[in-house]
Amino acid sequence: MSETSSPRCAFVGLGAMGAPMARHLAARGMLTAVWNRTRERAVALATELGVAAPTELTELAAAADVIFLCVSADADVHQVIAALLPGLRAGTLVIDTSTVSAQTARTAAAGLSQIGVGFLDAPLSGGVEGARNGKLSVMVGGSEGDLDR
Repeated sequence: MSETSSPRCAFVGLGAMGAPMARHLAARGMLTAVWNRTRERAVALATELGVAAPTELTELAAAADVIFLCVSADADVHQVIAALLPGLRAGTLVIDTSTVSAQTARTAAAGLSQIGVGFLDAPLSGGVEGARNGKLSVMVGGSEGDLDR
């Protein structure tokens, strides 16, 4: 990603919060791909937004500079990151907007840093209405360099 171009973003987890967040990225021309455990949901949103809905998370990882996660539980974060790993490249940034334990965030950040991938723990406040209206508060933890990006 150059400093003058918008990052190519992908979104994982298209539930009540994730789908509206993905729509906001698409409205700004930043969204390239979406993925969801329920494939039909990903295909429907991808068709609506004109983006890709890869079947494998490795494909999604290869198509993005920034990958947002919005999943239900700690185990989901671990599973998604493990599935993304083969497609991730150094310089990619993973931003987890899920509400997970600090230990999950630390483990994810440590593992990803070993391959040159950044990680931000970014839980949200504002609920579904905030997601729909683009009015969420984000509490972010991670390296200053990743946050500056």
